[in-house]
Amino acid sequence: MSDLRQLRHFLAIAEHGHFARAAEAVNLTQPALSRSLQALEASLGCKLVDRHSRGISLTAHGRLVQEHARRLLASNRALRNAVAQLGNLEMGELRMGAGPYPAARLVPRGIGRLASEHPRIRIELDISDWRSLRQRLLDEHLELFVADVRELKGDPLLAVEPLYPYPGVLFCRPGHPILARQPLLGRDLASLAFAGTQLPEVVEHSISQLSGRERPLSIRCDNFMVLKALVAESDVISLAPWDVIAEEVGAGRLAVVQVADAPPQYAAYGLVSRAGHSLSPAAQALVQALREEDQQFNQAVHWPAWLVDQRQ
Repeated sequence: MSDLRQLRHFLAIAEHGHFARAAEAVNLTQPALSRSLQALEASLGCKLVDRHSRGISLTAHGRLVQEHARRLLASNRALRNAVAQLGNLEMGELRMGAGPYPAARLVPRGIGRLASEHPRIRIELDISDWRSLRQRLLDEHLELFVADVRELKGDPLLAVEPLYPYPGVLFCRPGHPILARQPLLGRDLASLAFAGTQLPEVVEHSISQLSGRERPLSIRCDNFMVLKALVAESDVISLAPWDVIAEEVGAGRLAVVQVADAPPQYAAYGLVSRAGHSLSPAAQALVQALREEDQQFNQAVHWPAWLVDQRQ
């Protein structure tokens, strides 16, 4: 049977598509790398790569082995990491993900808490949409992620822990001419450029019904910092959970757009991990930091009167 070292060598060949470059990446001679591949092919009883003048390409068996090898190596890394952390949390590493909105406030603050208490933990953060994060979690590239979970609830492959819901609000720059026309009606939004991240289907449908636009987003961007800069410097409007713009609104850097006939919308942040899998000590510590940060912020954040009424 193949060993993990041979699988690492094979993945290097698959990634680089060239024996010489792969050999350099894994610090082997090219003949030694070729022997490792031959041993793997012999143990599996199939051919994994085709050689040609431009390098190599994977066979059908090679593509199948590549998929499973990635998961095996990720599991092995997670096992070694968990064992190391069990005796000493300072030696651990954590691969986590975040959706654009949690990444704008909650996740940095949670990571900051953890890093202050355990400065030697290595943390890798992947910011993406919830669909991509789900796949990376199931492929074992991530241990957990924080994102909007309304379309993930009920997924048997996932363990989902909801966090506090925050009202979704439309926002614009303080000098935007539309502010003089408030309160608006949904149809007033049809003539405005609208920017946002990938929206949950229920939110996209609601905005489409409200504005009369089949595709409500004029600009799609999953980097919320870019979205805020875009809104602050143009007449583009956007949508976000209250927690990620409360500070800018309070400081007068952004303004809320009130729409009289808009139904209430809420962000649905949640902690997501694989069902039936225990979290490493580092992940458990981060989850606790995120819970505490979420609770403290929810109690301390300033709620405008109209948002308080909406929450009730």
